[in-house]
Amino acid sequence: MASIQGTRGPGRIQGTRARGIALHAVLVVGLLLSAFPFYWAVIMSTHTSSEIFAYPPKLLPGSHFLENVRNLFHSVAFFGSMGNSLLVAGSATFLVLFFDSLAAFVFAKFDFPGKNVLFALLMLIFTVPAQLSAIPQFVIMAKLGWIGTMTSLIVPAAANAFGIFWMRQYMKGAIHDELLDASRIDGASFLRQYWHVALPVVRPGLAFLGIFTFMGQWNDYAWPLIALTDPRNVTLQVALSQLNGTHGTTDYGIVVTGALLALIPLLIVFAIGAKQIIGDLGKGAIR
Repeated sequence: MASIQGTRGPGRIQGTRARGIALHAVLVVGLLLSAFPFYWAVIMSTHTSSEIFAYPPKLLPGSHFLENVRNLFHSVAFFGSMGNSLLVAGSATFLVLFFDSLAAFVFAKFDFPGKNVLFALLMLIFTVPAQLSAIPQFVIMAKLGWIGTMTSLIVPAAANAFGIFWMRQYMKGAIHDELLDASRIDGASFLRQYWHVALPVVRPGLAFLGIFTFMGQWNDYAWPLIALTDPRNVTLQVALSQLNGTHGTTDYGIVVTGALLALIPLLIVFAIGAKQIIGDLGKGAIR
């Protein structure tokens, strides 16, 4: 019996090792496939438009990156439009994190008349495509005199149904009723329960919602194109769209360079948010 177990042991170890190697190989291939578009964008930003369409394609960096950057800065107000995008995306993200988490806290941990009806209406709004609200939203912004200003982008994005739904589901499982009961016994008000009990527990959920909201506002193109009638207030995505020429005169080297530089704030926000998510999940696992 001992000899049989001894012969099976190395075989099982080798099988486990082979499965581990195969799994790592699949992950490496997936990583390479995922990273290739970003690598290709970097390569194209270093070539001219004619070199981008050359055959066979050039897979190594060229020498025109600085030239493309200079032409980009001469073609559009890059830093001004990036500042506008940072203002809109940052303000909308802050407001969404506050209002959505506050509403979600009420839906998740408190009972009040009409709670289920209101949440059903919220889910109904969640299913409505954003394009259907463009015309009514434009009319409202025009009545308020906000067309052409950053306010027309920030205020409509201050809260959304997805954020409330996401944070409600997260809070229902993350915040224990015993914590709230203990805070009430200590005399904590509603806002103190929200700020000192709920928010520290749900920081990973807030980090994901912040990343999701910032990326959505940063990449938004349709509504800023409609609402921002003042050329000085255009966001980065609208400014970059001006690089598309007519009659086949588009310089794709400049276009790709602009798109690549526009990714930098997104990468920074994602790195900060991902670090927050991983760190808080690790602390929760230790506790």
